[in-house]
Amino acid sequence: MTLRLSRATIASTVGTALEWYDFSLYGTAAALVLPLVFFPAGDPVAATLSSLGTFAVGFFARPVGGIIIGVLGDRIGRRTMLFVTLLLMAVASTLIGLLPSYAAVGPAAPIMLVALRVVQGLGAGGEYAGAMLMSAEHSETRARGLNASTPTLGNAIGSLVATGVFFLVSSVMSHDAFIAYGWRIPFLLSVLVGVAGVIVRLKVSDSPEFREARDSGGSVQAPLRALFASSRHKIIPGMLISVAPNVISYLPSVYALTYLTAHVHAESWIGLTGVVIANFVKIVTVPTAGWLCDRFGRRPVMVAGSVAAAVLFYPFFFMLDTGTPVVIWAAFVMIFTLCNDLTLASQATMMSELFDVRYRYTGVTFTREIAGAVVGGCIPFVAAWLDGWSGGQTWPIVAVSALLCLLSAVGTRFISEPAHLREPSPVTARSGGAVV
Repeated sequence: MTLRLSRATIASTVGTALEWYDFSLYGTAAALVLPLVFFPAGDPVAATLSSLGTFAVGFFARPVGGIIIGVLGDRIGRRTMLFVTLLLMAVASTLIGLLPSYAAVGPAAPIMLVALRVVQGLGAGGEYAGAMLMSAEHSETRARGLNASTPTLGNAIGSLVATGVFFLVSSVMSHDAFIAYGWRIPFLLSVLVGVAGVIVRLKVSDSPEFREARDSGGSVQAPLRALFASSRHKIIPGMLISVAPNVISYLPSVYALTYLTAHVHAESWIGLTGVVIANFVKIVTVPTAGWLCDRFGRRPVMVAGSVAAAVLFYPFFFMLDTGTPVVIWAAFVMIFTLCNDLTLASQATMMSELFDVRYRYTGVTFTREIAGAVVGGCIPFVAAWLDGWSGGQTWPIVAVSALLCLLSAVGTRFISEPAHLREPSPVTARSGGAVV
């Protein structure tokens, strides 16, 4: 078997890693630092809820940015809009590092923080979809799972670098110094990240499928209208398969950090290290999950990941409650890596095949980002609220998260596999496996 990663896939993955450094950095800061800097002291629970609320704001901006960027991406090209998303993210993140604190300017501080988080959300709304489509549309049909899912690795690498930088800065200075000014350093580095991302993306042309559709006169001037006219029956299934990846991404990587410090009384470095380890393992598990999509089909991989997560959420919290670092890190790998990567790879592959190329960018951003706003942006906040409502019990969080994950398994029932997986070619039949 030959695994073929296109040049566009490699460039898209690197670009996504650089851009996701900015977006994921905020999630870590929202759980550990921002409540102390941008919200009034006195009620730590209220400050944490407020901080996680600003985290959610970025997700609510993502559908707006996704639709705008998706429509423009279907009209003028994926490549151009990927430069726009990179610029929005880098500028917003750098400015967050320059914001005054609540102690300095009062309520104006969280207002400015929310405004910049909105800008981040606008950029993030079109980033991943564009990178995934660039990779998928440059790839061979039988290697689409591998190529479409690989930019997901960029998310992991960006988060890995962001968490690593955050951890490094926090470990070399006192807690007071870090809260006073040290947390700003990772955000200020975003200006360098933006420059590097532009250089990488200059080396890749627009996707062949898009250029062919545009040059043949097949492009549409109103992609959103065309989406609803021709493919509205695909929108709900597209949203459903986007639910589990959001739950399994942001419950462990954002809320679990708060849970560990507030309930388990673990040092912050333990949770951060768990995120780092889990993201590092993704270097292997993401392409493996993409290959599984090419070998066995997209639907079985999504069902396996979402059902496994639904079953394992209770053991996940049980493992966190031990307070033992190695057990906690294993919990992160179990949910945030193994289960999550199965759902992310299958989601990316199914999304790249779900809509016509003429309005594909619009379709992917519309379905994926609305689900991201409702589920991904809210799950840390909802988990924190359920924690307070239940008096610190985890079963309500487990139940809600499990039910949400099962929705993605249901969504696969309404999405068909590509023809080469439904009807194996003679070459595939003779070889006893898929040719990628």
